[in-house]
Amino acid sequence: MSTTELEANFAEMRKFSLPGEGVTRIAFSDEDWQARAFIIDLMKQEKLAVRVDGFGNIIGRREGLNAAAPAVVCGSHIDSVPNGGNFDGVLGVLGAIEAVKLMNKNGFKNYNPLEIVVFMCEESSRFGVATLGSKAICGGLGINAMKQLKDAEGISLYEILRARGLDPENMKNTLVLNKIKACLEMHIEQGKVLESMKKSVGIVTGIAAPTRLKLKLTGKADHSGATPMHLRNDALCAAAEIILEVERTAAASVQPVVGTVGIVRAFPNVMNVIPGQVELGIDIRSIYTEAKDTAVSHIKKYIENTAKKRNIKTKLELLTDEKPVKLDKSVINIIEDSCRKKNIECHLMPSGAGHDTMHLAQFAPAGMIFVPCRDGISHNPAEWTEMAYIEQGIEILYASLCRLSEPED
Repeated sequence: MSTTELEANFAEMRKFSLPGEGVTRIAFSDEDWQARAFIIDLMKQEKLAVRVDGFGNIIGRREGLNAAAPAVVCGSHIDSVPNGGNFDGVLGVLGAIEAVKLMNKNGFKNYNPLEIVVFMCEESSRFGVATLGSKAICGGLGINAMKQLKDAEGISLYEILRARGLDPENMKNTLVLNKIKACLEMHIEQGKVLESMKKSVGIVTGIAAPTRLKLKLTGKADHSGATPMHLRNDALCAAAEIILEVERTAAASVQPVVGTVGIVRAFPNVMNVIPGQVELGIDIRSIYTEAKDTAVSHIKKYIENTAKKRNIKTKLELLTDEKPVKLDKSVINIIEDSCRKKNIECHLMPSGAGHDTMHLAQFAPAGMIFVPCRDGISHNPAEWTEMAYIEQGIEILYASLCRLSEPED
């Protein structure tokens, strides 16, 4: 593979961003559409037949010797969080295209068709819900839900889809779920495990899943100087108690659970007014379903008790409740065998972050390849992974895709 060309592609992707630190390429934005055009061009350069489904997922198909055989699916996403990095998601897309380039260069003839996918709107930055493109492919996102999900400006997902010329009610051009042989995704680890172990490749055994809650707390906005402490209904103080309890609950779980309050909006948000209303975004994750459910149940009860104690009204909305996913042992074995043959040290590990693969894994054998990222930093301008790790990851991706797209014995 050409390191220079690969570096140039990453550098080009970095340009499709709002000004400022890191990469800000929010789903359905102009920056996103510019990046999509670049990726589509790269796909066409490698002779992939490109189509776009009704939700905006991009699919580039390399036909197989048996066009009717189930497809091997590979890809990731290119949208980012605000002020994010240039490798999250992008690595899996550029890596998959690079694997196809190697197939073309080496004259590899895949028996099964290969479909490279750019999943639309993987990040939750815009609508508070992640992996929307893969959910739409897998039938987990109906039209009513699209109309209810709204961004910070109050524009619904459905309206934005239509404004971009997409037709979410017509998904005939998408992946055919009962015709997928296997799916594979390469991604940066977004953690410190591989770096600390000095391993070049991680092989994912399972994917943690989030439960996300939107909480609205309503107290009473009063003058900060004229209202005695015992007569206050401070929504932000109630929120502070809940935020800390989310942290305590996750830390106290016997099986690993992580809890985050990543959104805090206080109203009217001025110095001399007691906050009368607060909105919180709560994210609870685990690879253990029972532990996650227990934590969520406790937090809900704590919210109820705190509201009663402080005379605060609440409105709790369940945004998403995903189930942790185990990845396929046969795909894991193929990736592990590819590492062994290439003399690349690997480590079997869970993924604490969610990925599009977790939805496709319900329909076909699935696997994921991780490469290390410096200091485990992701969703941050400092996100970085060395080109040497990227190239090794692509070697394993290429070898694994070749194996997966060969005829079965």
